[in-house]
Amino acid sequence: MNGGQTLAALLARLEERQAQIAAQAEAARAKIAELTALLGELVRAAEHLTITRKTLLELPDEPPPAPSPVLPDHPAYQQIMAVFAQADGPLRAREVCEAMDLPILPKHTEGIRSKLKRLADRGILAETEPGLFTQPRP
Repeated sequence: MNGGQTLAALLARLEERQAQIAAQAEAARAKIAELTALLGELVRAAEHLTITRKTLLELPDEPPPAPSPVLPDHPAYQQIMAVFAQADGPLRAREVCEAMDLPILPKHTEGIRSKLKRLADRGILAETEPGLFTQPRP
């Protein structure tokens, strides 16, 4: 009967090994299902990125926004801009001098005209016709 016990022990070991393999196979199936789900998510994410990239490439190029003009630091420029803020329309250098209570002398008028031209060059004011300045309208 020695052979029977050996056969029984061998069959028991085979069943034990078969159970281990079945458990490993089930774990592998679970891992495969998990990896398949992860792969599906990654594929969808890559597709979304591809669509986004394509959409962005199809957008028309927009010029960068123009830098906003910077008012010079000198107090005269703030006074000039205060005059234009209260003005109803375009002004000439002489009218700006009067509004700033400056004497109407050529040196003052020419100094203000020079500042008005500088502001127009920077886009802060607009020269609608020679010597006539106004704030640009948006």
